[in-house]
Amino acid sequence: MITEGDLMTVSLNADPALRPIPATRLAEIVGQRAALDIAAGTLISGSQVTQDVTPAQGMSLVGIGVSVAALPGEPLRAGDPVRVVATPGEQGELTDAGPAVTVATVVSVVVDDVTGTRIVTVAVPQADAAVLAARASTGNVALVLDSRAR
Repeated sequence: MITEGDLMTVSLNADPALRPIPATRLAEIVGQRAALDIAAGTLISGSQVTQDVTPAQGMSLVGIGVSVAALPGEPLRAGDPVRVVATPGEQGELTDAGPAVTVATVVSVVVDDVTGTRIVTVAVPQADAAVLAARASTGNVALVLDSRAR
């Protein structure tokens, strides 16, 4: 949550490419949340703050560590609709029932610089979170990117 102590004002030349929040509106952002990581000293624009809470009520965030081979070739972005598919592993076999699937929305993707693993954080309904977390812990999951058309 943003507090008054987090904010400072600066003078700058009017550059049309910049759209920082004017000092006269600083009180409006106190109490809001950062919509993304904001480095100290960064000019803040309206798109960088939100009143939304993540995860939303009734939703949970689950982190899934996956190798590049278990991801689509297209980079995942926040807001992407995905299906997390349970895979049989190297020795497993698929059954006629098909794999277990959890529908989710990508919140973020971070790369572990040491292992190269992608940590994909997804939002899912609370009722699906525990099962998905258990599946993700095995490493036997793959992500399918669904259409970005809305």
